[in-house]
Amino acid sequence: MIDFQTENVEMPVLDFRKVMLWLREVAANHGYRVGDLAYRFCSEEDILRYNNQYLGHDYYTDIITFDYTEGDIIGGDIFISVDTIASNAEDLKLPYRDELLRVIVHGVLHLCGINDHGPGEREIMEQEENKALSLFNSL
Repeated sequence: MIDFQTENVEMPVLDFRKVMLWLREVAANHGYRVGDLAYRFCSEEDILRYNNQYLGHDYYTDIITFDYTEGDIIGGDIFISVDTIASNAEDLKLPYRDELLRVIVHGVLHLCGINDHGPGEREIMEQEENKALSLFNSL
């Protein structure tokens, strides 16, 4: 089950049925099935608090993914700062919706085992995000 909730922000305007179908297809393309996946859209202050509390980080980020994947069934809690998404979209001169979708799928790609912290990994993640966004636009 894929669940979308908010915390201290308004729910982003998206076709969530399409988003759910898309995320299931992205996971399947990487050899996984979607189990329990919870998205929490929150403010930048909320994500800073989660970063401090659970990861010991004292900085803002656009996404935090907690991985509960077992075998080939992905699961997790994904916290997304809509404030940070809006700032990033403005800085990158991209539509907010496009940046939001990129970050939404970024969390699923992490759960599928794709990382973005080591040498060359960021480029692989970006390629996978771009493939996933193309898939979304073709649905």
